[in-house]
Amino acid sequence: MANYLIMIYDNEAEWAGADASAAEEVTQRHMEFARNNGAALRGGARLGGSATATSIRQGSDGTTSLTDGTFAETKEVLAGYYLIEAGDLDEALEIAKQVPVKFGGVEVRPIIPD
Repeated sequence: MANYLIMIYDNEAEWAGADASAAEEVTQRHMEFARNNGAALRGGARLGGSATATSIRQGSDGTTSLTDGTFAETKEVLAGYYLIEAGDLDEALEIAKQVPVKFGGVEVRPIIPD
């Protein structure tokens, strides 16, 4: 078995224009996802909005800079994640296809073992 990170990307501008029923629907769908995939789930969380992010860059000269916001300005930002355990990438992808995302998509990456 291997661990995979499912990163959930969503469009904050779309959410800003959505009504409360959209958030309730997605919340219910995430609860259903968790019930259906509980055996594979190892963790997960919703993240604060991109305005709450602080990016850190380390220069080749040893300097460090802090910037408010995300690394890249895009329509879709990292909104949350699930950490899952699956037998292989195909199984991880089958689980990831079930993650509810209203205005974006998901990305799956294997966790590199120590």
